[in-house]
Amino acid sequence: MTSPSPQSAPQPERLRVAHLNPRAPNPFSLAPDAARCAAIAAELGLDGLSKLSFQGEIRAEGGDAWALRGRLRARVTQPCVVTLKPVKTTLDEPVERHYSPHLTPPQGDEIEMPDDTLEPLGQFIDLAAVMIEELALALPEYPRAEGVAFDAPTADPAPDTRRPFADLDKLLRKGDAD
Repeated sequence: MTSPSPQSAPQPERLRVAHLNPRAPNPFSLAPDAARCAAIAAELGLDGLSKLSFQGEIRAEGGDAWALRGRLRARVTQPCVVTLKPVKTTLDEPVERHYSPHLTPPQGDEIEMPDDTLEPLGQFIDLAAVMIEELALALPEYPRAEGVAFDAPTADPAPDTRRPFADLDKLLRKGDAD
């Protein structure tokens, strides 16, 4: 009979790049507790975040770059955009990021990134930040309760034919006569 395995240490949310093994995959698994999920839900403006996990691996890529591949799973509750009733959504999204030391962080207010998955490589890879960013990107923009449709207001059948300055010339002539 085997004894139960001891509790493993919690997975760090930030990995130091210098400590990653370049010859083998570096697996990771994040599963925030209820308090952390509540904080993330508040940060993203969600009504609830009952489940959240982020698993995958980081591998060396091309000598000095790293590739992160994983899967984000979550169960979120958002208000319906029409009725404000709670809408529960289950998310299951693939995640892919590539970190390169040759990419500099973008500068300026408006920037254009050539590749959404390409990131500058620093001293750390922040798994928690990737998890929260991917969760925010995967959320439905306009959640709707089942069976609810948005009825757009009908267009005015008769266009506005009023001419606001039609009698202005009469007023100006009357002012000149005085």
